[in-house]
Amino acid sequence: MRRASNAQGVVMKVLLLTGMPGSGKSEAVKVAEEMGIPVHHMGGMVREMVKAKGFEADRANMQAVADGERKKFGADIWARRTARLITSTPIVVIDGTRSLEEVAYFRKELGQALTVVCVHGSPRTRWERISRRGRGDDPRTFEELQMRDQNELRWGLGEVIATADVMLVNEEGKGTLRAQMRRLLLDAGSQPAAASGETTFTEVGDK
Repeated sequence: MRRASNAQGVVMKVLLLTGMPGSGKSEAVKVAEEMGIPVHHMGGMVREMVKAKGFEADRANMQAVADGERKKFGADIWARRTARLITSTPIVVIDGTRSLEEVAYFRKELGQALTVVCVHGSPRTRWERISRRGRGDDPRTFEELQMRDQNELRWGLGEVIATADVMLVNEEGKGTLRAQMRRLLLDAGSQPAAASGETTFTEVGDK
């Protein structure tokens, strides 16, 4: 990974998004993209690898490939690969962290430049959204959503949510969430990064 330090005059803030399925992360990401802020999707890297292996990019194959890479290279492998994509820009959003190991890697590399942001919605609210959006790999019943939630929690997502720096509660609809996310991004852009010397570029590999 190559990351600019403040000693080089670069101001950087990184927002790491997390949340349960259907919580509204995609809508929060749209706000960042509309503001011209770079967004890196951790799940997108998994999807690309699944396709490169010649498999259909469904949930089962993505989970199998993601877990296989974690077992082979370490629990933080997807964080390490995503970190390489970060460039010297004032604000970056990373979508999709699922474990404390991933968060720990980002915190080690980014220090005070990192803010972990959880988008939160109740199970019933999330199910209402999921049942309307019609994605092919979405749960088809509330019970299936509960099973998927349990799988996400086994990955460690619950611990990430519990230790997030910022909680965006998404129970009132898109408008409220979008306003919260926009304010968060504007605030991040107006705050100074960590003190000079606290963050530096490093090189990381898969092994």
